[in-house]
Amino acid sequence: MNAEPFYPIGTPGTPWGPAEVNQWRAQQQVQRSYAEDVVNKIERLRERFDVEQYGQLDYGTDPFPLYAVRSRNWDDQLPSVLVTGGVHGYETSGVHGALQFLDRHAGDYAGRVNLLVAPCVSPWAYERIHRWNVDAVDPNRSFVSDSPAAESAALMKLVAPLRDTLLVHVDLHETTDTDESEFRPALAARDGKSSEPGEIPDGFYLVGDSEDPQPQFQQAIIDAVAKVTHIAPADAKGEIIGSTVVAPGVINYAVKSLGLCAGVSNARYRTTTEVYPDSPRATPQQCNDAQVAAVRAAIDYALAQQG
Repeated sequence: MNAEPFYPIGTPGTPWGPAEVNQWRAQQQVQRSYAEDVVNKIERLRERFDVEQYGQLDYGTDPFPLYAVRSRNWDDQLPSVLVTGGVHGYETSGVHGALQFLDRHAGDYAGRVNLLVAPCVSPWAYERIHRWNVDAVDPNRSFVSDSPAAESAALMKLVAPLRDTLLVHVDLHETTDTDESEFRPALAARDGKSSEPGEIPDGFYLVGDSEDPQPQFQQAIIDAVAKVTHIAPADAKGEIIGSTVVAPGVINYAVKSLGLCAGVSNARYRTTTEVYPDSPRATPQQCNDAQVAAVRAAIDYALAQQG
């Protein structure tokens, strides 16, 4: 029997209080720059797109402006598409895949769709390469009323005017080896629960909405991404991260009840991408390219259904 992983903060079986959260926060070190990596790239997009600051995170000495990029000639008669990245700040290709899509491919859709892209929803966590925000809260479980995460609340406010009219929403994520080595044990420790070992899937997969799964939409994305990087196989139980595989590379979650970003709107077509950057079979550029391929395939499929 495997011993439960030891997490060095808190008392096993007891949820964290403010002291434990403060101890955890003190251990988080800046490892990269949101301003240099992300904001600089967004600034260079101003010549072609409308850039807006939709909020600011005021975390002590670390104010983080939150930026979204919009189609310059927004037309309410066109279908609208939302792309989100960096809801989990450590998931690098979500951020840089969104920026790469804007820089290299968004122009292909001018006059066909309105684009709204939030490339880095969680900049504090981006800098610290972490899943949680400053309060040890997971933004991707916080897209709920009275959200405990300022990052999630700001994005919900941005999206609210489009909530019922969006055609597509693609939320860009990664599944990494640190999910198993750090983040799941940390979650168990934070919540005073036991940590059950899991298996990290090797490859790309999608999380659809179990309430509205849109299997043909998901398949179109898988087909496109398979040309860029490999698709994650099911494990011996026919599952990926504990959920039944409903089609190659596809699982479903109840996105709204779980407070996931993919449930932030009532878009007709919704999906969450999951790239595996730690695979020996994938490079960082392939991961970015896979995210871009997913966004493009999602938009192309939705437009084709529009006729």
